[in-house]
Amino acid sequence: MIIVDRPEVLVVGYAVRTTNAAEADPARAQLPGLWTRAGSPGAFAHVPGRVDENLYAVLTDYESGHTGAYTQIVGIAVRTAARLPEGMVAVRVPGVPAMLFEARGQMPGALLETWQQVWKHTESGDTPVRAYTTDLEVHHPAGADLYVAVLPSFGES
Repeated sequence: MIIVDRPEVLVVGYAVRTTNAAEADPARAQLPGLWTRAGSPGAFAHVPGRVDENLYAVLTDYESGHTGAYTQIVGIAVRTAARLPEGMVAVRVPGVPAMLFEARGQMPGALLETWQQVWKHTESGDTPVRAYTTDLEVHHPAGADLYVAVLPSFGES
């Protein structure tokens, strides 16, 4: 894990509100369906201004730490969100200092293992302190990069 300045990105995609506990229960899990929808061929064919071929997952609107509810949007990075297709939302992910974690290997297992590292870091009370504002996953052919927002006071005396 290293600290980086995560650049701002605009993401258009599909959203669900969930919790980690719900996602651990196959009967209540919403993320597999969200990812299936976003990953289907042509899911974003009608979205103009696509920046790259990556899929992005935005985790935001945290209720209370990593055990509370949050919103996840899975979509693509775009230049502008002037015309949203029906059923899609747009979210501007601000550029902030973030911990960078790399998930490599068989997905989704490698991604879950990486998030477990994030949760362990958070629960340990180590610095930098997680901000619980907006986190970002960038999914690409080599795996996924997780940008976990940290409080801006990190590194200040």
